[in-house]
Amino acid sequence: MFQKVLIAEDVDFMSSGIKMALESLQIPVIEYAQYCDEAFLKLKKAFLDNEPFDLLISDLSFVENPNPQRLTSGEDLIKEAKKLQATLQTIVFSVEDKPYRVQQLCNELVVNGYVWKSVNGQRELKNAIKKVFDGEFFISHQLAHTLRSKETFEITDYDVFLLKHLAEGKDQKEISIELKESNIKPNSISSVEKRLKTLKENFNANNPTQLIAITKDFGLI
Repeated sequence: MFQKVLIAEDVDFMSSGIKMALESLQIPVIEYAQYCDEAFLKLKKAFLDNEPFDLLISDLSFVENPNPQRLTSGEDLIKEAKKLQATLQTIVFSVEDKPYRVQQLCNELVVNGYVWKSVNGQRELKNAIKKVFDGEFFISHQLAHTLRSKETFEITDYDVFLLKHLAEGKDQKEISIELKESNIKPNSISSVEKRLKTLKENFNANNPTQLIAITKDFGLI
């Protein structure tokens, strides 16, 4: 089992039940940080002292700190942590359940587990730790569909740009102009038309209005 685990979570850690759940796994060292900057400093000090953490469990959103913070989200923290310590295992523990965001976080951050905060969250977190320790990827079963079928269609920043401007009521010609002004390619009207057609097919949308509604539900815009 993991020997040293860091929890980045802004709730009252001592009374949240998370600490008890981890202690039941007989993890010798469990440390806690309420803010991302604090968590990163703990990771960095341990790494420089040649006593690195084995696992980072992080929420995604944190309450605002009255003091300026360099890292303001769990996403920022995980990115920086992996730059510091490439071998660090990471688990997201969050209420975020929008398919696009879950897919993006799993794929771009290359996390080892994604646990959805729910009534079963603490039990699933224990299972996730066990699975990750055994070299397996874990995702809460309620979110597993986000990594399959249509949700695995690669959504790019380009797509999000098109969808946001489409949602603002712009037509393909106007979106083409916006792309050119932003120096984004491809930016021809035909390229915009082709990509929007692909998006409609992927999301089974019959028209632009339906496409906007569906992608909003998926958390894209």
